[in-house]
Amino acid sequence: MSRRTLVQRSILWALAWIERYRYLKFGIVGASGTVVNLVVLHLGHEYLFNAIEASYKKPYLSLALAIAVATANNFTWNRLWTWSDRVRTLEAEVQPVSLRLLGMEFGQYVTASAFGSALQYVLTLLLSGSMDYRLANIVAIVAASVSNFLANDRWTFKRHQD
Repeated sequence: MSRRTLVQRSILWALAWIERYRYLKFGIVGASGTVVNLVVLHLGHEYLFNAIEASYKKPYLSLALAIAVATANNFTWNRLWTWSDRVRTLEAEVQPVSLRLLGMEFGQYVTASAFGSALQYVLTLLLSGSMDYRLANIVAIVAASVSNFLANDRWTFKRHQD
C-alpha cells in the first residue's frame, strides 16, 4: 500500500468518524464561528468602532457585531452539515422549501442561542477587566457552547416523526 493511499484512507476514516458524532460537528462549526467572531471583534474594536469605543476600553459595539456575524455563520454551517439529516427530513415535508421556512429556522436558532449569546456577552465584558478581551471572549464562547448545542438540538433542528 502506498503512503498516499494510507494518508487518504486515514483522512476518509477520520471524516467518516466525525460525521457520526453530531456534537463534534457542532464543535467544528463552533470553532469556525469562533474564528469569525474573533476577526470581527478585532476589526470592530481596533478599526470600525475605535473612535466610538476608545474612551470606554470595552468592546460593546464590536462584540455585538461579532456575535451577530458569528451566529449567522454558525446557523448556516449547522444547517448544512451538523443537522443536515434533520433539515432534509423537514424539507421533504415542506415542498417547496421557502424563505419562510429558512427564516423560521433562523429565528429559532437565534432564539435558542440567545441565552448562550447573552452569557458570552456578559462573561466577555466581565472577564475583559482581568484579561485580554480576545481571550475573555474565547473563554465565554466555550462556556456558552453546551447550552447552544442542547437548545438547537432539541428545538431548532429537532427530530421530526416520520
